[in-house]
Amino acid sequence: MTTASLSYPLDRQGIATGAVIHANLGTAPLVEHAVTNGEGMLAADGPLVVATGEHTGRSAKDKFIVRDDETIDTVWWGKTNVPMSPEHFAALKEDFLAALSDKQQLYVADLFGGSQPEHRVNVRVINELAWHNLFIRTLLVRPEAHELGGFVPEYTIIDLPSFRADPARHGCRSETVIAVNFSEKLILIGGTAYAGEMKKSVFGILNYLLPTKGVMPMHCSANIGNDGRTAVFFGLSGTGKTTLSADASRTLIGDDEHGWSDTAVFNFEGGCYAKMIRLSEEAEPEIYATTRRFGTVLENVVIDPATRRLDLDDNSLAENSRGAYPINFIPNASEKNMGPVPANIIMLTADAFGVLPPIARLTPDQAMYHFLSGYTAKVAGTEIGVTEPQATFSTCFGAPFMPRHPSVYGNLLKERIAKGGAKCWLVNTGWTGGKATMDGIDRMPIKATRALLNAALDGSLNNVEFREDPYFGFEVPVAVPGVETKLLDPRSAWADPEEYDQTAQALVHQFIANFGQFEEHVDEGVRRAAPVAA
Repeated sequence: MTTASLSYPLDRQGIATGAVIHANLGTAPLVEHAVTNGEGMLAADGPLVVATGEHTGRSAKDKFIVRDDETIDTVWWGKTNVPMSPEHFAALKEDFLAALSDKQQLYVADLFGGSQPEHRVNVRVINELAWHNLFIRTLLVRPEAHELGGFVPEYTIIDLPSFRADPARHGCRSETVIAVNFSEKLILIGGTAYAGEMKKSVFGILNYLLPTKGVMPMHCSANIGNDGRTAVFFGLSGTGKTTLSADASRTLIGDDEHGWSDTAVFNFEGGCYAKMIRLSEEAEPEIYATTRRFGTVLENVVIDPATRRLDLDDNSLAENSRGAYPINFIPNASEKNMGPVPANIIMLTADAFGVLPPIARLTPDQAMYHFLSGYTAKVAGTEIGVTEPQATFSTCFGAPFMPRHPSVYGNLLKERIAKGGAKCWLVNTGWTGGKATMDGIDRMPIKATRALLNAALDGSLNNVEFREDPYFGFEVPVAVPGVETKLLDPRSAWADPEEYDQTAQALVHQFIANFGQFEEHVDEGVRRAAPVAA
């Protein structure tokens, strides 16, 4: 039984179930179902507040890709892309379908991954939780009514948090599993209620498919200036992708996942997924406003059950508290989730060592080097036993979501930079004046970051004097109006310049060691773009 029709019924996909099928419900009914089912509660100002339980982030070690004739030579196998045998997947699929047959109700959403019609993929998502269905409907691109009429799913995601995998039978690591089968175009997610697994699974699909069409998939945010010029912001979690792209003076294309085709930068999604912990109305007013709107889904945000008031500063449920909301909740969002090809490429890093300058200009070779490096740093204290900052290298600023070899994405980026002449910048949103662990050391002032970004994006930064960084070789502005000069020279900001030199050398050695895996896949120009060790 279905509460709304599916143009392509489940039984045509080999899915048999006696469950009531709630198909393509809108926001209000899905919120009603979630509350009625006891999945969450409404906050005082309207958002749905849910808890994800044990898993408050992605289960990276529980993700697998089926290794078969389709993927054996196309996937970059290793610690990120871990293989699962076709036999183990077949057993997992059998058990997932059996679990579906026993459900009393299921929620189905037919959606698009990608906003540019010629490059999007039809994705069907099947959920046992109403709030999961609301989440993915919020995050992906929602078809118009006439597009649902002839919708045929190309890829299907089945997400069952109640499912418990059997490592012996299913060839996985634990009771949690995310299994991707590119041949069957099926993704199975079980044993975790963290909804971000669905979102990133669609990102993985597009990262696998689009390079064969010459389209560059990107883990980035993107926006457009009043001059009609697009900027993209690469960066790992916590570096400022969402914050810096949600600029009231610029039009938002999207906050996380995009494609770069011959004609456009296009959002893969129709929503945003922002960090909520310690969110400030003063610093991020557009994002803060979404926490007071019906239709927003807040994950692991602490709520007073009596007053229904939120406490965004309380991390007792998770440091990774999140909010999912439609992109049109940001007042200046692009109507079509698309913009022109980029004029500026920003690579964001949160350097906890206090070594990198707040902004640096990159050559195309340096841009490819830093893109493949994907550097940021973990701050001490976020994990047990971590007392010093730790360098993190995630190739292409999104290694967990890149099925193909990094050189595929790196070469696409270099080709597109050469074709379009985009300016490239490295922006440090991390710490200055010392390591993050040192007393009195602060994070880079967001006002300074915005001022430098604005100067880069409007072109005025190209007119100032630059110096060459002695360690990394990129160009750093000497003075910029409205920015404290000391910030622009990290060495002079340290109390002990010699300690800065030691720290910088140590970081350079980590860059060089990490890049060794890519050297045979890049040309001499990129190899020469490496930082210089003493």
